[in-house]
Amino acid sequence: MGKTWTEKLNALAEPVVKPAPISIAGMRAGQIMLVPTARMIADFMSAIPPGHSVDTKAMRRELAERHHAEVTCPIYTGYHLRTVAEAALEAYAAGVPVEAITPFWRVLDAASPTTGRLPNGPAFVATRRAAER
Repeated sequence: MGKTWTEKLNALAEPVVKPAPISIAGMRAGQIMLVPTARMIADFMSAIPPGHSVDTKAMRRELAERHHAEVTCPIYTGYHLRTVAEAALEAYAAGVPVEAITPFWRVLDAASPTTGRLPNGPAFVATRRAAER
């Protein structure tokens, strides 16, 4: 059996800063790029106060600045956004109170492609955002 989303989130990994190999999603080849970890994405989300949101582009800019990079890898960011959200939903399904899971809805909105891949994702995100208003 494969790893759970929670195991993927908690896998030991270190961020990497290196030149971007290709141009994609506003990133140019050769720019100094941060390859984030899933835990880094989760920690960023957890630091956003209730009732506030940060879009993915702003999150990528902030993470890059914190790690002395010019950009954050959009591919790894997308992968880890889903990992964090799925792990949060696993915990919620196991009975962890919603206040204790990673608040992924503060970065992913109901219309996000990643949200659409989550079980009951758009409805869950919309409900959580409404509850925090």
